[in-house]
Amino acid sequence: MGVSVYDMDRTITRGGTFTPWLLFWARREAPWRLLLLPALGLVLAAYGLKLIERGRLKELSHLLMMGGRIPAARLRPVAEAFAEQVLAGDVFPAALAQMAADRAAGERLVIATASNDYYVQAVAARLGVEDVVATASSWVEDNLGHRLGGGNCYGAEKRLLVEGWLARHGLMDARINFYSDHLSDLPMFELAQASGGEAVAANPSAALRAEAEHRGWRVVDWGEQRRSFFERA
Repeated sequence: MGVSVYDMDRTITRGGTFTPWLLFWARREAPWRLLLLPALGLVLAAYGLKLIERGRLKELSHLLMMGGRIPAARLRPVAEAFAEQVLAGDVFPAALAQMAADRAAGERLVIATASNDYYVQAVAARLGVEDVVATASSWVEDNLGHRLGGGNCYGAEKRLLVEGWLARHGLMDARINFYSDHLSDLPMFELAQASGGEAVAANPSAALRAEAEHRGWRVVDWGEQRRSFFERA
């Protein structure tokens, strides 16, 4: 069995999903938190200036826009509504077509993304993808906390988490195809190549396009992305 692994933000979706998720939550669940947007801007600026890491950015942004403990029963319907919004207008049709082709070819589909698992699961379900490797969240009993529950699923950490998923499912010898838009996923592209699979630069950034052309990887352009300085991958 082959495994087709897809990044999500700007690969399947037109843009990043984390900031849109935070704003979606705040508008729906706690509109007063929109008054904290200037503070969120300072956190984003600190990240842009490399004063804090990506994981800490997520934790502080979550704390500002969502707050502390959130019961799963409250979180779930909001994540479902957000997923509906994403699927309604923020997904590349050509990405869906490629996923359908991989599925028809007998590939097992996986979404591997730095986005947070509590809403990625809802998006993946609507895409017909059961397997997700994403940034884990912390839970206290049945309540979502603002801290991460493990490493941020980005760069080399994404490869480690995907390799862990492959090991748990007895797929370490599987041929892997990998699709992403960003050079930060170089470790995953190299894993795909090492497995005998295909590395595909989808909607690539300039740096990834240059790397793909240098290495002879397939390049596909599925549509115009929605860019954001603070969500670069």
